[in-house]
Amino acid sequence: MPSAESPKLSRRRWITTTSGVIAAGLVKTQADAIQLIAQEAPTDPTKVPGRLVSEIGSRAPGEQPKRLIRAPALSSSSRTPLADLMGTITPADLHFERHHAGIPEIRFEDHELLVHGMVERPMVFRMSELMRYPQVSRIRFLECSGNGGGVYNRERMPTEVTVQALDGLLSTSEWTGVAVSTILREVGVRPGANWVLAEGGDSAVMSRSVPLEKVMKDSILAYGQNGERIRPEQGYPLRLFNPGYEGNTSVKWLRRIEVTDQPTHTRDETSKYTDPLGDGTVRQFSLVMDAKSVITFPSYPYVLPDKGWWEIRGLAWSGRGRITRVEVSTDGGRNWSDAALEGPILDKSTVRFRHLFEWNGRDTVILSRATDETGYVQPTVEQLWEARGIRTSYHQNHQRAWKIARTGEVTFGLGDLV
Repeated sequence: MPSAESPKLSRRRWITTTSGVIAAGLVKTQADAIQLIAQEAPTDPTKVPGRLVSEIGSRAPGEQPKRLIRAPALSSSSRTPLADLMGTITPADLHFERHHAGIPEIRFEDHELLVHGMVERPMVFRMSELMRYPQVSRIRFLECSGNGGGVYNRERMPTEVTVQALDGLLSTSEWTGVAVSTILREVGVRPGANWVLAEGGDSAVMSRSVPLEKVMKDSILAYGQNGERIRPEQGYPLRLFNPGYEGNTSVKWLRRIEVTDQPTHTRDETSKYTDPLGDGTVRQFSLVMDAKSVITFPSYPYVLPDKGWWEIRGLAWSGRGRITRVEVSTDGGRNWSDAALEGPILDKSTVRFRHLFEWNGRDTVILSRATDETGYVQPTVEQLWEARGIRTSYHQNHQRAWKIARTGEVTFGLGDLV
């Protein structure tokens, strides 16, 4: 065996050592011998053999990002660690979750989709039949309409909030499946139809009304995500995916689509997912996710160790289309500079932005604001409150601010220097 006096493991010694420990009955396989030798070998990886190939890959031991779970309950959520990720694609096992009655166990070969209502030919599709239709793939974000809603309010303003806790109900994936328009053309939509009702197969029977125009434009019956079958927590074996719309409309475990002439006003779109406004009225079917951005670095709980040049990094997205501009302020919103956008800049997808700034070691506040191709500009929190009041916890797409103290500590806060 290698020792401190003879750290090198030659090819001859490797062969003889491996054969020896196996022959001696100390181990039964060559893999066992590798593990035994590695335990006493030097830390230099070039001096010992590595692990054998495996059926499923794994992350490095020190790289274990995790989702943040709100509560271990049937109706709960988990949040994506945005500050720990690179690029724009979210690993499938870190995609955020939102469930209303837990994750059902559904077998691929047993699942069926009923399409009926105002159609010429009501049909039931098995998964094997759906997969025979032309396949499409799109890289798009998915965001819960309640993302960030529990943080900003006038009565309570926490400062120790991570990006994950703030905006972790956001993920981006490559979604693969069949265009909804293909299936609706197959069944034949009747004149006068304007909406569809999508219904899930979980015990909550999650149901949402979606405009027919939307699903005919770019919605997908998704059975794939990031190159693999969609995972159970994301709706296996089938979910509706509505790009740019609030996440709850992308009904998981999809079992029924009913074509109608008006919204169905189900429990899930009346008791929840409506926006109380300041004048006492309610904004319903606020489906599109407006332009938004968030700085992922520096953010809480990071501490800048030195003053000098630092790169601000973050994500921007819009359900209205492509992001065309992201601006960054390093003085609490008094002055703004254009950030650099990293391609590809895709429709209804997240885009990375970056901006170099010189921190002088004083208290300051950094913010970002996004503009999309329709000209919509991400508002301040004051502008959002003025337009919609302070009662709603949905569609909180206002600018996010991070305070940098003289100590270098980064905390969450409003966009000012007070």
